[in-house]
Amino acid sequence: MNRWEKIERKPAPLLIPKFGPLSGIRVLLNGTVVAAPFCATMMSDFGAEVIALERPKVGGDPARHQKPQIANGDKSISGAWMQNSRNKLSFSLETNLNIPESKEIFLSLIKNSDVWIENMVWINKLGISDELLLEVNPRLVICHISGYGTTGFGGEEKQINRPGYDPLGQAESGWGLLQGWPDREPYYAQQYIGDYLNGLFAVNGILMAYMNAQKTGKGQSIDVSLTEGWMRVMDDNFTLWTEKKILKKRQGIKQTTYQPGGIFPTKDGKYINLGSYGKSAYNKVLKGFGIDTEKFSYEKAGGSAEAVASPLGRELDATFQKFFMEHTASEALDICIENKIGAAVVRDAGDVYEQPHWHERGDWIKYTDQTLNKEITAFGFVPKMSETPGQIWRGAPKLGQDTERILSDLLDYNGDEIASLKGKGVID
Repeated sequence: MNRWEKIERKPAPLLIPKFGPLSGIRVLLNGTVVAAPFCATMMSDFGAEVIALERPKVGGDPARHQKPQIANGDKSISGAWMQNSRNKLSFSLETNLNIPESKEIFLSLIKNSDVWIENMVWINKLGISDELLLEVNPRLVICHISGYGTTGFGGEEKQINRPGYDPLGQAESGWGLLQGWPDREPYYAQQYIGDYLNGLFAVNGILMAYMNAQKTGKGQSIDVSLTEGWMRVMDDNFTLWTEKKILKKRQGIKQTTYQPGGIFPTKDGKYINLGSYGKSAYNKVLKGFGIDTEKFSYEKAGGSAEAVASPLGRELDATFQKFFMEHTASEALDICIENKIGAAVVRDAGDVYEQPHWHERGDWIKYTDQTLNKEITAFGFVPKMSETPGQIWRGAPKLGQDTERILSDLLDYNGDEIASLKGKGVID
């Protein structure tokens, strides 16, 4: 009998404090930049016990080494790691089931977990299969995150085996071709937004599958692809194509089918993003800006592509441009707020941080990063919850910080057994 078959399952939380609505769920993570770790972080922020498996030979998750780095003395770590890897336990393990010691440890962890999240794609080369894991733990929720999907859910093998990254998903989904100006090349959204988006899709799928497992005792596999995530948020693009053969086009920062809508430069060199859809909102803008609503009626100057493109529509756009260039961004925003006009200043991170509103909502929190042993300020929690709010029980861990504790307290390895694993490329 294998060691993993003998050990008793220990319920969560065993290794972290008890808090939040997800307390009692243990998550095992085999994931690196960005979607899979973010998915796990969203769960750990609200009480799930997350064990992140990191390969020791390659220095752990590559997110640790992203530039720019934040330093304290001779130690440094990436800002992304500090923000997104809090509330996790780090277990250094060469996750290759072809290594007998690794297989025992990994399957023991699977037996003790409710959820396994991975974005390694080629897991079959490591001897891992959904069938094996569900045999070890029939209630397990398995979440695969990839660029183009995994084999268990259909598709062409040559597509499934492609490397997948956020910008590629934006391109393949059709989303990227809508971004930018009509007379220039398309571009893609920065800051891994697709990874974060699909991390949230993954959390949603995991919690649905977990609820089902509690009712039925049966686990299942979930397949989240970055490309399909982008496809899901394409609004009406696919129905317009399938039903009318209409393809939307890039339009830059200005709306072409109604106005006012778009980004306008202001007197102080900043920008205002203004949006007002519909006749009522249109008239609010004109009234707030002191523009003649009879001359520039909604029907003649702002309510359709033809109206926007007309001489009167172009004159109205020039009037908007003039208004903003005569006001600072702050002045213009105050006018918009007073008149209940939808508008926002285009801000950088420093501007956002200085806004009192977000401080009063408790969006900035402090905790100690474990690599730097330094208190940092990071963004807090979304969503906010009245009865079971998110908490931080510690900052992002050092590589392998919790390996020996997990082996001992969760998997019942004694000191001699832990010592025998060292120097073999298994846990170090």
